[in-house]
Amino acid sequence: MRKKGSVLFVLVLIFALLLSACGSDTAPETGTITLATTTSTEDSGLLDFILPAFTEETGWDIQVISVGTGAALQLGRDGEADVLLVHARAEEDRFVAEGYAERRHDVMYNDFVIVGPDGGAIAHNDDITQTFLAILEQGLPFVSRGDNSGTHIRELEIWESLGVDPEDNENYMSVGQGMGATLGMAVEIDAFTLTDRATWLAYPDVGNLVIVCEGSILLLNPYGVMVVATTEHPAGAQAFIDWITSPETQQLIASFGVEQFGQPLFFPEA
Repeated sequence: MRKKGSVLFVLVLIFALLLSACGSDTAPETGTITLATTTSTEDSGLLDFILPAFTEETGWDIQVISVGTGAALQLGRDGEADVLLVHARAEEDRFVAEGYAERRHDVMYNDFVIVGPDGGAIAHNDDITQTFLAILEQGLPFVSRGDNSGTHIRELEIWESLGVDPEDNENYMSVGQGMGATLGMAVEIDAFTLTDRATWLAYPDVGNLVIVCEGSILLLNPYGVMVVATTEHPAGAQAFIDWITSPETQQLIASFGVEQFGQPLFFPEA
């Protein structure tokens, strides 16, 4: 009897372990992750377009904090975000080198454009250096985001490459705002500004502004995604990486804007 009882005990234990294993397979970890990203992904409408599919397909909810890239990276450093979707390559590489993320993944790209008054002092062209120099030398009004965003960083890189200080232009205004608000101010005062093309196309009323410069290699705008090393939800953060770089989501990104604007607002690059 003792032997039969021991066998029965072992069988019950094995059954319990099998049930536990099956339960873990059928009930994957879920919860809420925090995505810190740029204002351009929100202002353009991209996030509203793609994120519902993430929750539906993975079971993870996602909370979005939309700020400039510099602020998004700082949220990662402070442990206040699980995953980052940003666009300032040098700063992203530094974030990885400092140990705040293990790896940066390519996601997509679009481009920057310079917009300004239609029929104004600068005609449409593809020479960003000449455009910036003309704005500076003629003292034309220019609205800068001034918020350490990816757009602001790129603007400063261009000024620096020219060896000039934009503050030498008395009509240069650094406003410390997101892309939508910066565009709104440029529209209001008929000024020039640097904007990503997606936000420009999605902006509801551009007034008298038109694109005056586009097509320069200096205006390419790649986006990257990273899991923050200190995340408390590594499974959810990795699920987002896997999802946004998957062929299905890349195709979803490629389709965004085509119906409304006749062209995609972002191009997949994963």
